[in-house]
Amino acid sequence: MKPLLSLILTRRLSSPLVAGTPLHSNNNYTSVVAPLRRLHRPAFAPSTPRLKFQIPQTNKKKPEKMSTDATTLKGQPLDRAALDAMLRRRLFYTPSFEIYGGVSGLYDYGPPGCALQANVIDLWRKHFILEEDMLEVDCTVLTPHDVLKTSGHVDKFADWMCKDPKNGEILRADHFVEDILEQRLKGDKEARGLKVEEKEETDKKKAAKKKKNKGGVEAVRLDDAVVKEYEEILAQIDNYNGEQLGELIKKHDLRNPATGLQPTPPVSFNLMFQTSIGPSSNLPGYLRPETAQGQFLNFAKLLEFNTGQMPFASASIGKSYRNEISPRAGLLRVREFLMAEIEHFVDPEGHKKHARFHEVADVELAFLDRHTQLSGSTVVKKQTIGQAVKEGLVDNETLGYFLARILLFLKKIGIDEKKIRFRQHMDNEMAHYACDCWDAELHTSAGWVECVGCADRSAYDLSVHAKKTGAPLVVRQRLEEPITIEEWDIAIDKKNFGPFYKKDGKTIENALLATTQEQRGKLVKQLEENGKVVIDVPGVNDGKVEVSKDLLAIKWVKRVENVREYTPNVIEPSFGIGRILYSLMEHNYWTRASEGGDEARGVLSFPPAVAPTKVLIVPLSSNKDFTPEVRKLSQKLRSAGVSSRIDDSSASIGKRYSRNDELGTPFGVTVDFQTLKDGTVTLRERDSTRQVRAEEDKIIAAIKALVEGTKTWQDVEGELPIFEGQQEVEVVVR
Repeated sequence: MKPLLSLILTRRLSSPLVAGTPLHSNNNYTSVVAPLRRLHRPAFAPSTPRLKFQIPQTNKKKPEKMSTDATTLKGQPLDRAALDAMLRRRLFYTPSFEIYGGVSGLYDYGPPGCALQANVIDLWRKHFILEEDMLEVDCTVLTPHDVLKTSGHVDKFADWMCKDPKNGEILRADHFVEDILEQRLKGDKEARGLKVEEKEETDKKKAAKKKKNKGGVEAVRLDDAVVKEYEEILAQIDNYNGEQLGELIKKHDLRNPATGLQPTPPVSFNLMFQTSIGPSSNLPGYLRPETAQGQFLNFAKLLEFNTGQMPFASASIGKSYRNEISPRAGLLRVREFLMAEIEHFVDPEGHKKHARFHEVADVELAFLDRHTQLSGSTVVKKQTIGQAVKEGLVDNETLGYFLARILLFLKKIGIDEKKIRFRQHMDNEMAHYACDCWDAELHTSAGWVECVGCADRSAYDLSVHAKKTGAPLVVRQRLEEPITIEEWDIAIDKKNFGPFYKKDGKTIENALLATTQEQRGKLVKQLEENGKVVIDVPGVNDGKVEVSKDLLAIKWVKRVENVREYTPNVIEPSFGIGRILYSLMEHNYWTRASEGGDEARGVLSFPPAVAPTKVLIVPLSSNKDFTPEVRKLSQKLRSAGVSSRIDDSSASIGKRYSRNDELGTPFGVTVDFQTLKDGTVTLRERDSTRQVRAEEDKIIAAIKALVEGTKTWQDVEGELPIFEGQQEVEVVVR
């Protein structure tokens, strides 16, 4: 399949400004509504976002165009190309199977990328699993068809795609409609004499783009009514089904710029990777698109492990897979990705309060609520989570607690707080069972990117799996005082029921037991009038099954209960680790001039806790007398649990430090001739390049404190002598 046109597959919108900065509208979609669009499904994403109908939402969108207002850690304009080049050169990540031409949407992490990811996961475990006393599970990736059929993924986890009849290009239908209409609005804006920002491109790229687009966007002024219609379509692009997208393509004569032809009518494309389990191929399955289902299916066992105590939370970290139609955004949209998901099970009758909510009540978040979005604005409102829950902006304490904890985690690993906002799902994005849903979005060169989803999922998943299998995915709570219940009770003649319906018996029995009290009242009348009932049983016969009164009895019963049985609700924070990692690298990247001022050198200012390597050890020269000291120092650091690397190359001290600044190494220790005399070494801090000098053991103790976060560099400078005797850039090692 030929690569899809950049015009069709990349977003052409300017992303919104950094959180809290208002956007100035010229009454057009590109300046107001377009910034509302952002990347979805965390790479991660998580069992979030979910599918729109009766299953978890997966509001699938493509990346925005490169943001013109993205900045580095120090406020410099961000050069995404330079950053990506550095990350690939230093082997943070690289395209998979590159010597074979690569496969889009698949990447390998190199040593620093693996270490960075491991450190982030380690902090995630401590911040959530350890501190919240969660139950971690590791479930299989291979998932049988029936599980994902019940959850709704088989039927609904899909995108609409269409095909160019001439060159065979595959186009994602909603992206195709969106891009063409955005191009027309851009042309209208140019025709009206309004400024349109474009990302700078090389002459070669411009020529290639012009050739592909056959002349580029025409500056054609549209009628105001047409502009309004286009904006309304774009504002609700995610609400259209395949048939409606096809109608839009015909109505507005949308054509592929590469061929000038309309694509074929949209067809559904399921995003899951299908496979067969076992050699006979009789058991169809999929690579899981999320980690959540394994946690739901193990709920009863986890509840028992937790001695029946509620509330409790499970957690899972693992790979998920989604067969994206057009993954074109680097690490932000991939086909295989790492997720970290939490399922917090809570009693719905307890108003979803959280015992530790008071600990985070004063944490301030930047909220972009649904009402602000619907008004066409992206201005955030900053307030404490305590106020947000009290005013009803956030639905309940448990959801609010996790939103605050998500913010604290992101800040802890080094995400820039000014580039974090919490965006509420609008009604047209949220599944009907959800009470509330918020996304933690991070501002990057690709615009606002959803990296964490946090949803109140009600009891949907446990209910559908219990209905399908008959498994008791419920909580039984002993009551302080017994209660009297009067209701319709179903009694099945199991001795004859199974032999009569054979292999369908269990399915039909589950369908009967899943009926509501209202439905049972109607079934009683059918039994009295017809001597039989007809019930809906999907997958059996034509979906309708008759059950005679010989096999079924429905009676009004009165009973006293000492145990309350209920299906818990679920609050689900879901983290896309890959997207968080890339955002972390962008947020901590900056450049500083070389000694001569003729070169900008990249720096990654990772917090020590997540930095791939904590310490660089550099001997002043290749003098063999330094070797024992370097090895001894390295061993002591390893014994202290601090990772380190030795660079004994012939480059200057400055160059050796500089290339490790690119790796995000926060500290450097230099072994020199003074070390041989008195056992002292210098300790350099990456961002300030300032140094202190002290005995080896004191330096190691300082490094350990810095990595653990119990001391800051300012604390160390106040305790140890400042060292200013070495110009790191000019010292050349012989």
